[in-house]
Amino acid sequence: MLVARRDLRLAFRKPSQLMQPLLFFMIVATLFPLTLTPELSRLRDAAPGVLWIGALLSSLLALEFLFRDDAIDGTLEQFALSGQSLTWMLFAKTCTHWLLTGLPLALSAPVVAAALGVSAGALPAILAGLALGSFAMSLVGSISAGLTLGARRGGVLLSLLTLPLAVPIIVFGADATQRAIAGGDIMPPLTMLAAIAVLGVTLAPLAAAAAVRIGLE
Repeated sequence: MLVARRDLRLAFRKPSQLMQPLLFFMIVATLFPLTLTPELSRLRDAAPGVLWIGALLSSLLALEFLFRDDAIDGTLEQFALSGQSLTWMLFAKTCTHWLLTGLPLALSAPVVAAALGVSAGALPAILAGLALGSFAMSLVGSISAGLTLGARRGGVLLSLLTLPLAVPIIVFGADATQRAIAGGDIMPPLTMLAAIAVLGVTLAPLAAAAAVRIGLE
């Protein structure tokens, strides 16, 4: 709890860094329709890809800062030497990261979807899918952020590690969005997203803690 509170205070001291992923998501979602015809049917067909690819790229922008600043100022080393569970501390940091980046992206997605011609009835399902998917992305990304902690050009390597792991999230998330737009049954893909998130909660903090310990050696 103290770790999450500290990260929230530090994040709001850097509003430009905090807003960067959300602004990037909005810009991508705004520019993409310019490459298509203004027909609402075409925009609706493209909406799942626009929303999920935009959310993935925006999440990658924020993941680079998940552990980097704390590694530079020695905070991560103090966490590791404190005698407290490093796994729980990193899990708290990951959850805070999602609250500051993934949740705002999910909340803004219905606005973007509506601009792409998606009906109002599909918006709650889109929000739920992106909330689950962005949380799973944060968990997966925490492992990559730990593995690239001491690497040069860590942002590029982080992307290369995270993108393959994020493929199932993108596939099931886009499927859920497409079904919501078409008025189909969204529960199967949402259930798979929830399962990925639960698996991430179980394994990702342990893997991230092991990766951070290696990076600190």
